[in-house]
Amino acid sequence: MNVRELYAIICERRDHPLPDSYTAKLLAQGEDEILKKIGEEAVEVILAGKAQGDQRLIEEIADLTYHTLVLLASRGLTPEQIADELEKRHRKPRG
Repeated sequence: MNVRELYAIICERRDHPLPDSYTAKLLAQGEDEILKKIGEEAVEVILAGKAQGDQRLIEEIADLTYHTLVLLASRGLTPEQIADELEKRHRKPRG
């Protein structure tokens, strides 16, 4: 699954919540809870990067990416906007 597909699923859960959906529950809990999860996942990425091996690092980055996409969806922002910002930074002359 790519980021675009995952983001579409997150938006689907946002717009049409299912009772057993973790994503829908997280979105219903609000931005503070989403931000808390992002913080937890960021710490787990650091720990995995320090001593838990490549597979664990991949798993934790996947979790961080998911929760970041949930935050974007909750704000009505898109991964494309992030890509546009990265493109602008890439093209910015360095002095």
